[in-house]
Amino acid sequence: MSSLVEAVRAGRLAEVLGQLDEMTDTERRACLPELKELRKELRKAPWNSAARRAYPALCTAGAACHTGAAASAAWLSGADMRWSRPAPAVLLQVLSDRDRQWLGDVAHRLAQRPVSSGVPYQLMAGLVRLAGCAVPTTEAYVQGWMEHIGELRQRGDTVLDRLRRDPNLRELVAALFETPDTGSRIEWQPDEGPDSWTHAIGELTREGRLDRAAVVDACLARLLRGGSTTDHRVFLRQLTCLDLTTDEQRDRSADWIALASDATATLAAHAQAVLGRLALDGELTDRRLAQVTEAVLFRPEKKLTRAQLVLLGKVLTRRPAAADEVLPSVGQAFGHEDPEVQERALKLVERHLGKAANPEVREELADAAKQLIPGLRERAAPLFGLEPPEPEVYEELLPPVPQPVRVPPAPESMAELVEEVGALLASADDGSASARDTFVFERALDGLVRRAHQDAEALGESLREALRPVINSRWWLNSGPEHAAQYFDDECHGLELILATLLGVVPTNTLAPRPRTDRCAHAVLSRPFQARLREIAYRMRTDPLPFLLATPTWSTGSLEPEELVARLSEYRRLGTRAGEADFAQALLRVRTGDPSRAKAAAVEAAALGTAEGTRLAHRLMAGEPAAPTVRRRTQGGTVVLDMGEVPEFQQEFPLQFRALGRPVVPVHEHRYCTLWHATAREHWLAILPGRRELVAARLLIDLAANTEWDGRNDDIPLTLLAEAEGEAGEAVHLCVAYGLGSRHREDRLAAVDALLVLAARGQLDAARLGGDLAELIACGAVKPVRLGDALRTAAATGAYATVWAILGHTLPALLAGLGGDGKAAPVRGLGDLLAIGAECAERSGARGDVLHLAEAAARRGSSQVVSQARRLHTALTARAA
Repeated sequence: MSSLVEAVRAGRLAEVLGQLDEMTDTERRACLPELKELRKELRKAPWNSAARRAYPALCTAGAACHTGAAASAAWLSGADMRWSRPAPAVLLQVLSDRDRQWLGDVAHRLAQRPVSSGVPYQLMAGLVRLAGCAVPTTEAYVQGWMEHIGELRQRGDTVLDRLRRDPNLRELVAALFETPDTGSRIEWQPDEGPDSWTHAIGELTREGRLDRAAVVDACLARLLRGGSTTDHRVFLRQLTCLDLTTDEQRDRSADWIALASDATATLAAHAQAVLGRLALDGELTDRRLAQVTEAVLFRPEKKLTRAQLVLLGKVLTRRPAAADEVLPSVGQAFGHEDPEVQERALKLVERHLGKAANPEVREELADAAKQLIPGLRERAAPLFGLEPPEPEVYEELLPPVPQPVRVPPAPESMAELVEEVGALLASADDGSASARDTFVFERALDGLVRRAHQDAEALGESLREALRPVINSRWWLNSGPEHAAQYFDDECHGLELILATLLGVVPTNTLAPRPRTDRCAHAVLSRPFQARLREIAYRMRTDPLPFLLATPTWSTGSLEPEELVARLSEYRRLGTRAGEADFAQALLRVRTGDPSRAKAAAVEAAALGTAEGTRLAHRLMAGEPAAPTVRRRTQGGTVVLDMGEVPEFQQEFPLQFRALGRPVVPVHEHRYCTLWHATAREHWLAILPGRRELVAARLLIDLAANTEWDGRNDDIPLTLLAEAEGEAGEAVHLCVAYGLGSRHREDRLAAVDALLVLAARGQLDAARLGGDLAELIACGAVKPVRLGDALRTAAATGAYATVWAILGHTLPALLAGLGGDGKAAPVRGLGDLLAIGAECAERSGARGDVLHLAEAAARRGSSQVVSQARRLHTALTARAA
């Protein structure tokens, strides 16, 4: 072994430098094989003090012994060298005797490495200085340069001072505007003063050290390119700091129009302000003004559209001759989603249409006026010399009524069963599994039970082979029995428990039924589901079932009585002992709503002469159970329901099922809930088909908590609650009300779907839901702004009459505090609700009056609340007249 490698291994850096100075290129190349072997050895060795000592010397020796620029750069930027490189000055010293072209090549190769390589900027900059080559403008180099400039280590030294001394100022500042993520780095620096990048670049531009036109164009190009909110904020601040002149703004009017059209609201507002000043000063042509107007009025932001209409009013007042070019663009606002914007646009046209000399302007606006809401369309007819529009026959548009689907038989072939199980596991992994897949789950579960009854060992081997990619990702597969038992102790994790049982991973004693003492609200509906899964898994090991009794007939989870009788008859013929939990679930699912069918099935069940047949007959003859008592109350800032006991579930049911009849009290009895994210939640409605009020009362607990803490409702199946069987009473409507006022838009959309499904099925009590919303707003649980967004979405689907029926019972409570004196402050967001109500009333032809609406319409002023109250009052009274 050479003395150089021995010095490297010992970490004697000074000795390594001395030896390298005395070696020729040939001698250095001869050391490379040993250095590479040492590097492999150190990679495998533990990260100890010996390795830490050796790496700086190894990095230095390897960089010097490689005679190719590419090889030397690759050695220096290696991942194992990142945390153990010597000081850049050491590397520059050992490489300084190389050819300048070689040094420049290495510098540019290092600069092209990703930022994560951690190549020191001082090394790259030193190589550039030694080589005298062009400065690299890669992401790694520019970000390193920014960090270097920002390190104010010298007293009195500032960012501005350092930039003034930089010989590559122009090239690197130009690259700064093109390099990703520079905005976030500038954001950490001060906003003002000589230590601010924004101030420094602006000052250097004023001093002439930077080309002003190039900086302005680069800044605008960065904003036009888009990016993060931080980038927008930083580079907009930089653009403002440059304090553009009128000529500079006018020459870049195309850029401002592009920003006003497509950029974020903040950038668009700035561009709109610049264009507005140019237009008022006569520096913007009428054609350009019309172009930006069409673009801005197409945007959904009300603030931008209103500001543009105000600007047009000022321009047309100053320059009436602009009407021919500009007014047609106002027609874009006639189709805006906000009726207030439509009304403002119509007012603008009414005020300035007479200034247009070209008759085609009136024709073009008349054609655009067809997009106005009905009330404004009637108002616009005389303006354009048109006949008042014929009253339209309103037709409510609601989604198709969902129909239950009969559950197909269990898969007959092994291939089909494996494919279905794999799809369920994959959908659970990526989060796409929904409650609509409940009947698919039940079908696959029944298929696994049937196959396990024939040959459980063969089924396990088939599943292991066919589902290898899915199963191998489960950590419990090779974790050992103790860890697997712990994993499946509190939670069954759906089909995973069945698979783990078939694969022999879970000990049999872990699957044995045992009582649970959970008192949280989630356990009431989660534990019956899990008790049945545990029982199925336990019987697979001890006494396999030929098939399941509780597999539903319909996708809603309900089971036809004659089908359950036939299954019990087959159990008697085979001499099979029914599973306690499986049979209990079957009793909960069996239909009892058709008295004649229930009575006939009861006679057949009693004739079986088995204990299960007798229990089923008793269940079918008992008829529909009485609904529990419900008491409404306010708890903190939420409205909750107390639901009384359901005695039927307390009799002849297993322990894990008796809690279904326990009273609902919206307070968790334990501070920590182990089933907060229970996978059984999507199956809750199928546990109690036809009794959705009982499920809704418990879902309501989470909905109220999520509303209070602005949480997500993504695992609460509101749409399926609306599609389920049974009464849609107080609990269901209150769940929908909470959903409509959720913080997150995705949750509000789910509630809108539930609302429309209930309306389509004729189960929506608009008066009840409207009153619920008014109560939730009063106690602060629901914000009117969020509710307005949800109801506007529902109305946009064509359900204007439905939305008005709800608002007609929500608005009186919100208007009650307003008087004609104009002193009482309205609820924030009331104007939006009134606007939605006015649009719905105009489109649906609603008649009548709303309590306190006339007083609100009589208030002084022109606020949105007053103007929309007047509009709604006019629509209702005009229709009635």
